[in-house]
Amino acid sequence: MKVSELDYTLPQELIAQRPLERRADSRLLVYDSAGGEVRHRRFSELADELEPDELVVVNDTRVIPARIRIERPRGEVLLLERRGEDGLWEGLARPTKRLRAGRRYGPVELLEHLGEGRWLLRLDGEPSGEMPLPPYITETLAEPERYQTVYAQEEGSAAAPTAGLHFTEGLLARLDVERVTLHVGLDTFRPVTADELELHEVHSERYEVAPAAWERIRAAGRVLAVGTTTVRVLESLARGAPLRGRTDLFVTPGFEFRRVDSLLTNFHLPRSTLLALVMAFCGVEETRRLYRLAIDERYRFYSLPPVPACCRRRTATCRRRPSCRSARRRPSRASTPPSFARWERRSCSETATTCTSGPAST
Repeated sequence: MKVSELDYTLPQELIAQRPLERRADSRLLVYDSAGGEVRHRRFSELADELEPDELVVVNDTRVIPARIRIERPRGEVLLLERRGEDGLWEGLARPTKRLRAGRRYGPVELLEHLGEGRWLLRLDGEPSGEMPLPPYITETLAEPERYQTVYAQEEGSAAAPTAGLHFTEGLLARLDVERVTLHVGLDTFRPVTADELELHEVHSERYEVAPAAWERIRAAGRVLAVGTTTVRVLESLARGAPLRGRTDLFVTPGFEFRRVDSLLTNFHLPRSTLLALVMAFCGVEETRRLYRLAIDERYRFYSLPPVPACCRRRTATCRRRPSCRSARRRPSRASTPPSFARWERRSCSETATTCTSGPAST
């Protein structure tokens, strides 16, 4: 796939610069793939769009105050990931060409340049910088906690899983929710620079899922993944990955989704791996159409609410209808996470609306 196919033009005024007073007041664009229907809702109405057996899976990572300003030369360090004990971190630093290994810049000592602006460094104490807001947000965030989800728990991310910023405690109480953890790292900040999408290198990110959580997720009738990071965790596990580790799963058009039935996500940057994932899930032309519609309808884009979330409802594979041969197949009960490939995507000949013939094409 040509990276130029991930391009689109966005009016500057549609980039959200500040959150709404109430998170769930964001607009919600709902796309139902079964009939191609589009609905314009409020995020507070999300529960009304879900099936009774739909499990909502969120990423409970917590953002660290990772942006550290430096002087002489004027620049910044962005902490990405701890590298063991003794204050060792991997981070981005700029202006890289003017920085030197072995020198101290405020609380940071740069130890080794790893390439592409990445450094091995030592930090004095715990992170105490600023929230690492994306560069397209030019206004100061008055309340740093607004760049955290209300369910954020496991500290370790260099950016927020922003689809979850719209949730409130009240809305969560109306949903069946399960948690996974993926700590957002370098690829959030790296645009795709290769001409061909397949040539782009994806750096791995740390994740962890509790055994009981995975049992609930794999047994759920339907799964709504909140955000692209959640998708990468679930689809890694559905391919046999361990419950704790690193994933470099790169989701591009043509990808077979084995555990995610619906996707809740923000509108993403052009030429980004996140937009490629949405195209893989919704279809390339469908995604382009939805983005054009969102621009025409003056939706707000990118990371901060009132950025809208876009809920894509995949055609469900039958797992529960007793008369369907596909529904009678069961996943392996092995102790390692099973692959769903052998049973979840089987065709089904039933014609009832609860049992359809596999996923929509991508």
